[in-house]
Amino acid sequence: MKDYLKIDTLGKLKAAGYIPKSIKEELRTNLLHKLAKKEETFPGVWGFENTVIPDIERAILSRHNMNLLGLRGQAKTKLARMLVHLLDDYIPIIAGSELNDDPMGPISFYGRQLVAEKGDLTPITWLHKEDRYVEKLATPDVSVADLIGDVDPIKAVNEKLNYNDERVIHFGIIPRANRCIFVINEMPDLQARIQVALFNILQEGDVQIRGFKFRLKLDTQFIFTANPEDYTNRGSIVTPLKDRIGSQILTHYPKTIEIAKAITKQEANLPDQQLQTVIIPELLRDLVEQVVMEARDNEYVDHKSGVSARLSITALENLVSNAERRSCLNNDRKTTVRIGDLHGIIPSITGKIEMVYEGEQEGPYNVANILIGKAIRTLFERYLPINDKRSKDENDPFANVIEWFENGKSVQIDFDASDAKYARELNRVHGLGDTVDQYISDSGKMDKYVWMEFILYGLAEHSKLSRKFFEDKTAFTDLIGGYLR
Repeated sequence: MKDYLKIDTLGKLKAAGYIPKSIKEELRTNLLHKLAKKEETFPGVWGFENTVIPDIERAILSRHNMNLLGLRGQAKTKLARMLVHLLDDYIPIIAGSELNDDPMGPISFYGRQLVAEKGDLTPITWLHKEDRYVEKLATPDVSVADLIGDVDPIKAVNEKLNYNDERVIHFGIIPRANRCIFVINEMPDLQARIQVALFNILQEGDVQIRGFKFRLKLDTQFIFTANPEDYTNRGSIVTPLKDRIGSQILTHYPKTIEIAKAITKQEANLPDQQLQTVIIPELLRDLVEQVVMEARDNEYVDHKSGVSARLSITALENLVSNAERRSCLNNDRKTTVRIGDLHGIIPSITGKIEMVYEGEQEGPYNVANILIGKAIRTLFERYLPINDKRSKDENDPFANVIEWFENGKSVQIDFDASDAKYARELNRVHGLGDTVDQYISDSGKMDKYVWMEFILYGLAEHSKLSRKFFEDKTAFTDLIGGYLR
């Protein structure tokens, strides 16, 4: 390919034996090559290995245009952008062509005229694959002129051309994406009359602008993305257009915490400098993902809207930043993320979920706390034994802890307390550390205190203790005393 880049005329290109191929053939050929070599086709995309990715690969091999249909935050745009890596590194175009004309088969008036005049001396340049991705967000104000083109009267006057001359056309974004991957995001937001204008481009290659009809055999890989919610709330993809899209591929959210954690870890903006100051226990990573999973099934949250993977990404960033802020206030060289730091992810939750009527009545802040509580309860039952019976059980592993609180004692954990003060307060609770030692293996020094705090939160979620939130701390007391107070 490096030798090809030295070729600067059509004649040299022919002499080199260059054989043009369509963009769909490019994608198909390069995909087959990767599959044969057992290479990843979409590296860094987790959880789609046996579902979405095979569907996309089949669509490429079938030379189909695609519609990626899924709720927000399901990596639809990411997948579309990664298709660029299946293109050839460079392709030749006629120098100065606004439609990326193939030197062997130009489609624009400029390209055809230049080849007719100069023949084998037609100058060519090379277009890199990264420049062959074009993306447009569908909004209600998008016009046919934006997408396809319009007559340019100023051009007609200046160059003394008739309005039926192809040269008076100012081409839109789709013709300029010739030989490229063209993506329209949120397709249902595009007005129906604009969608209709795409019919012939997708199927026959005809273009009609202001009554001026001409053939424009575009070579484009179309990718559309859509959210199922949009089909009812804001619009839809009109049926004849949907019929012209070869494959509709359904995306989905991560199905396990492990996959969700891998995505969040990859996408979260956590520089090494920040991670050198803040240690993130696996328990907290699990809790962040569990909060998101609870939100997707919660009665207060609108399931049709979905809960984006961006919630867990921004929540983890806020969680770490909360711990970093605390360590800075206390001049601690290092700190560990705590359970109490989960109050710092509430802004991520309230900004990322759409609630039903009952959720609006409850209030976003309360709903966020409910989700955090449910996540703690779910993981507590996964890691630790719990007896939900009201009666006392001498075999209850938390009997000593509960008894300590029943003796009128309480614990207050300040959100901004130093690590030393945090540890002292938890060490006051009789039997709490022993319970962690018994049930949690390989807990480090600070991780142990996180688990101790987790047990207090878990016991409160199971109505074994009373928990009271304040602006700057959380207080734990015995259940009956908490009710009386």
